[in-house]
Amino acid sequence: MWTQIDDQICQTTGRSFESRDRRSVSGGCINQGYRISDGNLTFFVKLNRSDQLEMFEAEALGLRHMIEAQAIRVPKPICTGIAGSSAYIVLEWLNLDRGNSQSWAEMGRNLARMHQHQKSTAFGWERNNTIGSTPQINSWTSNWIEFFTQHRIGYQLELGASNGGRFRNGARLLERIPELLADHNPKPSIVHGDLWSGNAAVMQSGEPVIFDPATYWGDREVDLAMTELFGGFPAGFYRGYDEIYPIDAGYKQRKPLYNLYHILNHFNLFGGGYESQANRTINQLI
Repeated sequence: MWTQIDDQICQTTGRSFESRDRRSVSGGCINQGYRISDGNLTFFVKLNRSDQLEMFEAEALGLRHMIEAQAIRVPKPICTGIAGSSAYIVLEWLNLDRGNSQSWAEMGRNLARMHQHQKSTAFGWERNNTIGSTPQINSWTSNWIEFFTQHRIGYQLELGASNGGRFRNGARLLERIPELLADHNPKPSIVHGDLWSGNAAVMQSGEPVIFDPATYWGDREVDLAMTELFGGFPAGFYRGYDEIYPIDAGYKQRKPLYNLYHILNHFNLFGGGYESQANRTINQLI
């Protein structure tokens, strides 16, 4: 397997590479991760089942789209493919650190600049991708309320029901979403899509970096909301963001709805107490 991956790296980069040092590292919740090096070049490799190749191809495309925005550092995708029984993605290796208040403020400013990258006239993306390992539907839609109702909350509720979840007020919530998002007309921004604290860090140089995206063109507030879902980012992040792209006053009211998408997805991925958390949020929203 590793010989195949090494050969693909050589073919893509045009440089000789034979990994001699392979170390297991964190690859997130659903993938195996490895740091591979020949003593000169170093890469990060994520592995999954061979039928998950499209997931890695979508991740690589999402990273390229964020690179095009020229706003915030993301790992450069090198190549994807299948080796043996595994699908893989090879990424630039980045040396990460904890950062400080200045670097997190810069993270906020850079994310705001990425959100100002607004080249699309519709919401969605050129292909479906995944949120974790859950399919994420990105069919092009001109109306944000329709997109978020149908392809985000509606899809997760349907999937949750098929997974045994009981969300008795789900239909009422879908009817109420137009009211909850009334008078909110966001422009389509390129969003990370899965921006919790585990997918953001600071390099040893002090430069902020985000990774493991679930990219699409959406309301920028979905990224801001998720940064607050699992503990929140440092306060400097929000100050920095607001300096570049001021946060709308209605954001706090929309935040629970946007984060419900991820709570429902966590039920569909992990089950457990996320069902009751989702129902509490639904009841609060209606």
